[in-house]
Amino acid sequence: MLESMTLDVAWVLFAVCAGVIGMAGVRLAGLVDRIADRTGLGEAVAGAVLMGLTTSLSGSVLSVSAAVSGDAELAMSNAVGGIAVQTLFLAVADIAYRRANLEHAAASIGNMIQGALLMAQMSWLLVAFAMPQWTVGHVHVVTPLLLASYVYGLRLVRQTQAQPMWTPARTHETRVDEPEEANQRESLAGQVGAFLLLAATIGTAGYVLERSASVIVSQTMLEAALVGTLFTAVVTSLPELVTTVAAVRNGSLTLAVSGIIGGNAFDTLFAAFSDVAYGEGSIYHAVSSTVVFWTALGALMTAVLLMGLIRREERGPGRIGFESAAMIVLYALGVTVVVAGT
Repeated sequence: MLESMTLDVAWVLFAVCAGVIGMAGVRLAGLVDRIADRTGLGEAVAGAVLMGLTTSLSGSVLSVSAAVSGDAELAMSNAVGGIAVQTLFLAVADIAYRRANLEHAAASIGNMIQGALLMAQMSWLLVAFAMPQWTVGHVHVVTPLLLASYVYGLRLVRQTQAQPMWTPARTHETRVDEPEEANQRESLAGQVGAFLLLAATIGTAGYVLERSASVIVSQTMLEAALVGTLFTAVVTSLPELVTTVAAVRNGSLTLAVSGIIGGNAFDTLFAAFSDVAYGEGSIYHAVSSTVVFWTALGALMTAVLLMGLIRREERGPGRIGFESAAMIVLYALGVTVVVAGT
């Protein structure tokens, strides 16, 4: 049924999946915050692992499904385009948080080391694009390194949270991650059950979204890279947007920032999963320069974000941080380059 859908049906399914992903994301922020309090994980780790992984499910399913179908461009452009737009969402959350610059108030050693991990993951992708097509079977040699780097990076995040060697200075605007007593009394089994249901919903929507996106690409004049970076990447990133804004409104600022950075670090694994699923050789060498451009732009936006987390400007232009203003400009530049090149 999904393989033979018309273009009109594809657009309707695309819109429905966007709505489902968005609604599931609204519930996810509060649920992950409660699980973080109930288990003692803390917002930074829970945001990176639980919220980051779950909000990325739809994008992961879409990229892997596209790779299995042989559409390397859609698979990779969705992955790297998602990283850029999700970083932009932190600027949106900064606008929503009016008391101070979000990166100032959400100062956390966990968020900063996660940002460094994300930069390392993005660098691995750029290395893979530039390297020869060295493969074992059809899998590029960088793919297992990308996976190992992520696992080791999460271990460093956990160790740094448990035994910090330095901490950011607290100000009157700093929001400290402290568990709420009411959340600790909730049933952990019930929280986990609800979490798994939301994860399954988001993952299923991602699969249907990939099918509809493939039809849109094949039946229109739109390029796969344009659909991936500007359409599917934005839609599959909706959970990050709604959970980030919801977390900010709930006062869970560390969770808001860590969910984006942690989700972006997990999103780099879309490339690894897609390389394994792509049976025609290295997926890194089957994509256009547009994908490489968005990877580099995502790394640049992450670097700006890290500078904002370290500088901790309390108020900047337009009552947001300089890093948020810069990320908005950089993303607009990326959109302009892609649209002009089509």
